[in-house]
Amino acid sequence: MSYVGPEFEPSQPRRPRRGPLTVALAALVPGALLGWVVYEAVGGGGGSDRAAARTPAAGTAHASPTSSAPAGSPSDDGKRASGAPSSGPLKGKVVVIDPGHNQGNFQHATEINRKVDIGTNKKECDTTGTSTNAGYTEARFTLDVAHRLRTLLQQQGATVQLTHDGDSPAWGPCVDERARIGNSAHADAAISLHADGSAAGNRGFHVILPGSVHAGAADTRKIVGPSHDLGVRVASSFLRDTGEPPSNYQGAGTGFVTRTDLGGLNLSTVPKVFIECGNMRDSKDAALLTSGAWRQKAAQGISEGIVSFLRGS
Repeated sequence: MSYVGPEFEPSQPRRPRRGPLTVALAALVPGALLGWVVYEAVGGGGGSDRAAARTPAAGTAHASPTSSAPAGSPSDDGKRASGAPSSGPLKGKVVVIDPGHNQGNFQHATEINRKVDIGTNKKECDTTGTSTNAGYTEARFTLDVAHRLRTLLQQQGATVQLTHDGDSPAWGPCVDERARIGNSAHADAAISLHADGSAAGNRGFHVILPGSVHAGAADTRKIVGPSHDLGVRVASSFLRDTGEPPSNYQGAGTGFVTRTDLGGLNLSTVPKVFIECGNMRDSKDAALLTSGAWRQKAAQGISEGIVSFLRGS
């Protein structure tokens, strides 16, 4: 997603802080990613000039699952849902995938510009997202990865629901509704898929974690801990499977950014993270993001992280 737009305003840099790294977290994060988490935990280097990276406190366990509508049919809230296989290690688990933006947003400026409540304040319903210099849009990228990810998770037995499926709805949904879809599904995990639109030379992925918010309709205090666990596992497997490095311009080299200005996180009552898979405006990252083979690796990495989180292993 581009950081130009109402849902993605820059947050303020943080002051460095120090805190202990738990043994449990160290056990979760292999290889290179452990170094970023260590760096994060001791507060090295401070934040970026757009968003502050930090390690959130531990929280409570995630919500219990419920089933959704049969494959190809609308769920109660009108969004596409897919049924799960009858068996598999994730049988009974519900995952909501949120493909960032919508290709129809370009034709619905009035609708996506209307303000919605995100708990802390009001922001526009959605944005168009970004694109590569050659015109490959973020919305196309996120929907493609979402379809690949859905297939992989269904093969593990999970019930998977998308917040939108390209043709329905024709635009949006709004950021508050995206959160409500995960909440209504009582998702065991939810993930919002994005790609960034930063300057050329800025490369790498980062995972956006919810900060602690308790204001208006927003209360993330119970999901901060499990969302952090989900984010760490997704980042670790994404790095391993894609080879994409952590962002060199967000998160002070840790691969993690914590934000309190995103409605999709603020209004979530289930464990949820965003992942920015790369920078569409950098030629090296764009070459990866436009490759079907690489998008399959991205889906595989995200899937493995979600599976690890849901199985607690």
